[in-house]
Amino acid sequence: MGFGAPVQDDAMLWAIACPPRPSRLPGVAMAGFIDRGLTPPDLRLIPHPAVTLLLVLGGTIAVEDTAGQRHRGSFVIGPGFGDVLRALEVQVANCLQIRLPPMIASAILGPAAADLDDSVVPLDALLGPEADRICQQLNSFRSWDERFAWADAWLTRRYVAATSRIQPEVMWAWQRIASGRGIIRIEPLATELGWTRKRLWSRFHAQLGLTPKRAATLIRFDHAVHSLVAGRPPAEVAADTGYTDQSHLHREIRAFTGLTPATVIDEPFLAVDSTAWGW
Repeated sequence: MGFGAPVQDDAMLWAIACPPRPSRLPGVAMAGFIDRGLTPPDLRLIPHPAVTLLLVLGGTIAVEDTAGQRHRGSFVIGPGFGDVLRALEVQVANCLQIRLPPMIASAILGPAAADLDDSVVPLDALLGPEADRICQQLNSFRSWDERFAWADAWLTRRYVAATSRIQPEVMWAWQRIASGRGIIRIEPLATELGWTRKRLWSRFHAQLGLTPKRAATLIRFDHAVHSLVAGRPPAEVAADTGYTDQSHLHREIRAFTGLTPATVIDEPFLAVDSTAWGW
């Protein structure tokens, strides 16, 4: 079976295929990962400010959640898991990874998406038998371009047909936090909306599955860790991304990854982001 024209780099654990054009849904991103049989055991999965779909098209992937429970197959991963999430088994797997902004995930996956929080659940727990049909359909295509096109059409159909939508005020608050790279005070956002701080926190958490402060922390971490991978010094990154000092940055990197700023830059899952997601 052909796999299109994935990016080849002998330094990477995976060959990576990227869509030829952006998704029709704002903020949705996809990448195809073709395993080379080099993935180390106990691979860390780095938190990201999105709901992640990991669709396994061939082979096996097994992960362990923060409660110590193992899951095998295709998964949905919540935005910003707390403890370090690890892939315990990767056996010659080809997979399509889709990153969904929380407000898009809520429409596509239903209200249960807001309950993901920092967890990982099997895809069929949210989509039922449709989960297997999706993976079988994607695996039947001969190129990654066909897979990307089909997946984007499927996501768009589900989004258009969705009956539930995130409140415009909550979507606006998320977008303000994201555009500010997480360096923003939450109380003024509530004031601009004409809401109390308590109301913003309650609506935001109920619809997106995390609090405004947690969203800001995760988005800030994401920009900081990619700045470190790009080679910027930790002190400079801390100052530029809104941390109190370098020690504050160190604590947050440790909380999200179990690593230090000096060691997180070697993580395989971060090393491929510039190829897969355009960082």
